[in-house]
Amino acid sequence: MIDRRSLVGAGLGVGLAAGFGPGVLAAPARARPARPARPLVIGHRGCSALRPEHTLGSYAKAIADGADFIEPDLVSTRDGVLIARHENNIAETTDVSARPEFAGRKATKTIDGEQVTGWFTEDFTLAEIKSLRAKERLGALRPESHAHDGQFQVVTFEEIADFVAAEAAARGRVIGVIPELKHSTYFASIGLPLEQRFLDRLHASAYLQSAPVIVQSFEIANLKWLRARLDALSNVQLLQLTVPGSMRPADVVARGAGPTFDQMHSDAGLAEIARYADWISPNNLALLGRDKDGKLLPQGTGLVERAHAAGLLVSTWTFRPENYFLPADLRDGTEQGKRNPAGSVAEIRRYLALGIDSFFTDDPAIGRQAVDGRA
Repeated sequence: MIDRRSLVGAGLGVGLAAGFGPGVLAAPARARPARPARPLVIGHRGCSALRPEHTLGSYAKAIADGADFIEPDLVSTRDGVLIARHENNIAETTDVSARPEFAGRKATKTIDGEQVTGWFTEDFTLAEIKSLRAKERLGALRPESHAHDGQFQVVTFEEIADFVAAEAAARGRVIGVIPELKHSTYFASIGLPLEQRFLDRLHASAYLQSAPVIVQSFEIANLKWLRARLDALSNVQLLQLTVPGSMRPADVVARGAGPTFDQMHSDAGLAEIARYADWISPNNLALLGRDKDGKLLPQGTGLVERAHAAGLLVSTWTFRPENYFLPADLRDGTEQGKRNPAGSVAEIRRYLALGIDSFFTDDPAIGRQAVDGRA
């Protein structure tokens, strides 16, 4: 299972000798999007360093702190409603485990090839999901966010769209939305495909038909499916998420043939991505790695330049402000959970120097400082 929490299994799998397999169709000719005037600051799950992720509290904080975009990860309920959770397993991000009425819903499932135990959104109606309360996933590592446990409900994509429209009107500035479709192949396999539901919500929102929208996925087929149906909406762009290594996207694994993520980072792979997507967003380490001691390397990998040459905009994920997540040479002392804004700004600026066009951060105020304070 691919997510931005970890790169579990990134070194596993067998590389494919051949390229990108059958079923690749040329996308309709379209104008390539221009590079933004300055790198975009994306509120990763909102402001997840300071508020429980994917809540209106988290999105409100991200917007107040200057995020250009906020990110809702989308999964489905049993009755087919798109809600914002990073995973369909909600054991870590809600109080479901403490709710005796739902004890019998605990299950073990295989999601994108990984066995997972917990409580899953597809086993709950929206009404049942609404009875739960959100909580901080990282607990003691993020005490400010942890202090807000129980204050917020789980929200739908429709509610997020209305909330962002209200915030944009109140603040007099456009706020973008960058939803990620999570586990598309899995949800299709259980009769709850996400893509048409997403399109329906997109067309139902006047705000999302004009504001900047970037649709992300680690999978390929869903982005190609959307490409054919979204070209009429010039405000909507598509973004291919990747990780470094020999893993393959879940839909490629299900199909039995197709590229690894490392192959997608090749010149041929980038050219293929540019046929259906506008952006590529690799994990940070694919753009600028760390040495054996955990320190940032002096030079980037060249992937940014090659992606730009292929006609793609480049984003990256994810910058976090705690020592635990920072490169060893940018930490402040040894306390793992210590907030280190200066170290995070310094890290982000190393990546800005590579020429990235946007980045995901758990703390948009720090991201804003990194962008606006640089020469």
